[in-house]
Amino acid sequence: MCDYFSAPHDDAAVGVLDQPGGPDASGFDVVALKGLDPVVTMASLEAILTGCTYDEASARPRAGRLLSSPDHESAFIISLSDTLQEALASASHDGLADAAAAWAETDELRGCGIDAAREVLVLLSGLANRASSGRRRLYCWWAL
Repeated sequence: MCDYFSAPHDDAAVGVLDQPGGPDASGFDVVALKGLDPVVTMASLEAILTGCTYDEASARPRAGRLLSSPDHESAFIISLSDTLQEALASASHDGLADAAAAWAETDELRGCGIDAAREVLVLLSGLANRASSGRRRLYCWWAL
C-alpha cells in the first residue's frame, strides 16, 4: 500500500509511523495509490514531466530517499523530490495528458492504460498543488 501525502517537514512525515493507519489518520492531505512505487515509478514520472533522464531524476536530493529507520518493520516514509512536486503542481491539463501517455508506456505501468495513468496524475497534481500552496513537501507512506 502506498499513500502519498504532504507534510510540513520530514519529522512530521516520519511521525505518521507512530499513528495507527498512517498519514490518513494524522490529518494530512493524502492520496491512496496501491502499488505505485515511490522510487522507480516517481523517478520515471519526473523524467517525463521535466525532460531530464531517469538517472538525473533519481539522483536529485530527496528523490526516493528513505527518511524512516530501515528497522521499522511494517512501513517506511520515502521523500519525493522538490523538482517532481514543482512539475506536478505546475503541469497543465494537456501536459498531464501527454505525460500520462508516456508514463503508461513505462515498464512499471505497462498495462495500466493511459486513462488510469491520467487519473493518477490528476490526483498527484492536485496533491502537489495543495502542498506547494501550503508550503509542504510530498512523501510516500509505504506499508508492507
